[in-house]
Amino acid sequence: MFSLDDYGYELPAERIAQRPAARRDQSRLLVLDRRRGALSHRLFPDLDDLLVSSDVLVINNTEVIPGRLYGRKDTGGRVEVLILDYAGRRSPENRADEFECDCLVKSSKPARVGAVLYFERGLEAEVLRVANDIHTLKFRSPENFEEILYGIGRVPLPPYIKRDENPESTRDDRATYQTVYASRRGAIAAPTAGFHFSTPFLEKIKAKGVKIIEITLHIGYGTFLPVRVDDIRRHRMHAERYSVSKAAAAVINQAKAAGNRIIAVGTTCVRTLEFLTGRNGILTAAEGVCDLFIYPGYEFRIVDAMLTNFHLPKSTLLMLVAAFAGRENILNAYREAVAEKYRFYSYGDAMFIS
Repeated sequence: MFSLDDYGYELPAERIAQRPAARRDQSRLLVLDRRRGALSHRLFPDLDDLLVSSDVLVINNTEVIPGRLYGRKDTGGRVEVLILDYAGRRSPENRADEFECDCLVKSSKPARVGAVLYFERGLEAEVLRVANDIHTLKFRSPENFEEILYGIGRVPLPPYIKRDENPESTRDDRATYQTVYASRRGAIAAPTAGFHFSTPFLEKIKAKGVKIIEITLHIGYGTFLPVRVDDIRRHRMHAERYSVSKAAAAVINQAKAAGNRIIAVGTTCVRTLEFLTGRNGILTAAEGVCDLFIYPGYEFRIVDAMLTNFHLPKSTLLMLVAAFAGRENILNAYREAVAEKYRFYSYGDAMFIS
């Protein structure tokens, strides 16, 4: 249960979705009853039939920033930059034409302290510090930094989604690699379970009485990092910034006290809710950083059901859903999904686990 090899599975490359479904709310839905281990094959619109009016659906409203930049070093070599802690450094008090933050920098030769990187529209960045392969850059721009970033930056897609360096290749991803309810800028990866919701579908389930509550977890660099230890208990999660309002916590706590279901849309919502819930089962409103690693053996305090996508082998996300549904249940469900030709990962199909 604690060995990394316990979370591997075989996936043909053609099952990795490279583009989203033609319509957000028309993906497939694999339904898993975690107590019985029973599976059923549905379509995402059938989720409406699986929800009842007393349910609370918790969604993550983080917005993916176009945080990947291509440019050149002062020596002329090509460079690729990925902005990491955008949400943590973004502040109304900062100068609009400057921005300092941690980044990943990829180039043929390492970018040294003091080096200047050049991008389109006059944007420059000086390397201030380098530690553990993380570069602290200070961006300077001739105009508002955020406007330039949104003008020239590209969506930082996961490495298993293939695009070339032509900016046009990710033009559609600006809209599709984002939930329809994204409103708080700061993530470098999307809460992909939310991709399946269209605005009309959200309105439909609201009309039946389901409460939809927004929280925020800005997904960071850690979501791309593999687990590198054989005993998963030794893995340490990267911290990610979250925010849960008093109003959101009140609705969730009232529903839980009444015996109603708390349904998390995505592993990001699961981690945030569980991180902020005490042993008394009460969710606390707060802002801060979450580094909770959920793996089998964890006792869930507040989440009753979850909507999620299919996750990479040996990933912390797979370990989380295995903790919730049981490792054998999840691996059996994944084998079934492969056999039935479901689409996997960010742009793939969905699972509902209750």
